[in-house]
Amino acid sequence: MKSDSGASTSPWMASARGTRRTPLAEDLTADVCIVGAGIAGLSTAYQLTREGKSVVVLDDGEIAGGETGRTTAHLTHAMDDRYVELERLHGEKGARLAAESHTAAIDAIERIVRDERIECDFLRVDGYLFVPPGEDRALLERELEAAQRAGLTRVELVSRAPIAHYDTGPALRFPRQAQFHPLSYVTGLVQAILRDGGRIYTGTHVDAVEGGDEAYVGTSSGHRVRAGAIVVATNAPINSRVLIPARQGPYRTYVIGARVPRGSVVRALYWDTADPYHYVRMAGDLTNVSPSELLIVGGEDHKTGQADDAELRYERLESWARERFPDIDGIEFRWSGQVMEPVDALAFIGRNPLDKPNVFVATGDSGQGMTHGTIAGLLLADLIQGRENEWATLYDPSRVTLRAVGELAKEDLNFAAQYVDWMTRGEVSSLDAIPPDTGAIVRRGLIKVAVYRDERGELHERSAVCTHLGCIVGWNSGEKTWDCPCHGGRFDCYGRVVNGPPKHDLGLVSRPSGGVRDPSHAPRSS
Repeated sequence: MKSDSGASTSPWMASARGTRRTPLAEDLTADVCIVGAGIAGLSTAYQLTREGKSVVVLDDGEIAGGETGRTTAHLTHAMDDRYVELERLHGEKGARLAAESHTAAIDAIERIVRDERIECDFLRVDGYLFVPPGEDRALLERELEAAQRAGLTRVELVSRAPIAHYDTGPALRFPRQAQFHPLSYVTGLVQAILRDGGRIYTGTHVDAVEGGDEAYVGTSSGHRVRAGAIVVATNAPINSRVLIPARQGPYRTYVIGARVPRGSVVRALYWDTADPYHYVRMAGDLTNVSPSELLIVGGEDHKTGQADDAELRYERLESWARERFPDIDGIEFRWSGQVMEPVDALAFIGRNPLDKPNVFVATGDSGQGMTHGTIAGLLLADLIQGRENEWATLYDPSRVTLRAVGELAKEDLNFAAQYVDWMTRGEVSSLDAIPPDTGAIVRRGLIKVAVYRDERGELHERSAVCTHLGCIVGWNSGEKTWDCPCHGGRFDCYGRVVNGPPKHDLGLVSRPSGGVRDPSHAPRSS
């Protein structure tokens, strides 16, 4: 399966059958129009079509062609930001609701897998949280107490995680977590949605979202979908220019898939408390022909667009993994994904702030996109149907978390600092210095230009100014994309938008000799 969001390939992409639909070719009317065919959008569509609602799903690329195919698919209620922090930010009730909702999401996935007979390697496993060498182990005791106050009474402190050749020291065991093959699961959702009357269109770029009595979603082809309710589930929302982007930070996270002898690693989820933390799981043999299994190890996060050293990060991941799992035979996969981190650690799911009440968003995966996306399906179905849901206030995109003011200030300062890039020199002084299949920022008078030289040596030029809020993009050599360091907007090597919040491609630029660079020769990503 091809990805819309980068050059690297995850094992899910390599082993999944592509689920492709046709572009929208006419005006339509539906009860609900959903923008985004990843885990959040499709989970919402599944819940609504099961209740008899007419649903249209639109996606710019392929089904699950964005970040859903780049997850490591840990299904867990062991929260990424820890219950100690959730309790500080949201109180004991908020922490309890977070635990309850993520537990319900895992249970919902298990139920859907059973009811729809989806073959996606769903497996219940334990999860283990441990501290890195030299870190205070009292953190585990505090987290245990907070988790149990949140209702996770079966969480326990054990002497070590079951890693054969590495003594982690004391660890927290979270029972009945789970894992699965995310793209196989999504394929099952798609089949169920279509069976129940849902309509899904790919290769359809949305450029307008209008709520109210005459709500509609507009596309670049000129076709519209009129709907009673609209859900924007695009990883980063394309219909919130400032309010939501200012309250979440985009991060790139890196993953390797290593071959290990079958049975050499206990099937479980593993996490340490490093900053950034590491996360580990097994995936079995996705090809069903190898005597080995795939060990998946992730970490080495950094702010999107604020580093370009993927090779170094993959090397550090491999070194970390080999120290703990010395049976590694070789590295088969290396890929990265984008994580949206809200300043108060929980997703934004609900009515879009300052918008008409029938426009909804789902964003802020906080490193747990599979469960947050499933929560979105459960919660948004209730909100659209006018039902009460106890989780609504916790995930409300309009919420104000006073105890997260410090985190919000840090995000705002980081955002403001990126505008310094307008004043710096270009990365190369001559276009001749750009190797094939590489990009670089070039200063041309008062403007900056994003220049990509393709594998044939031909140059492709676009404005380096992100079409969201005007920051200067940077080249991502690992994924062959232009990434914005402010709010995580991403564009392919030819300047076409692949990740919100921007809705529009990078702008055209004038040639040094006059005229405009014609981008029509750039191959389409389809």
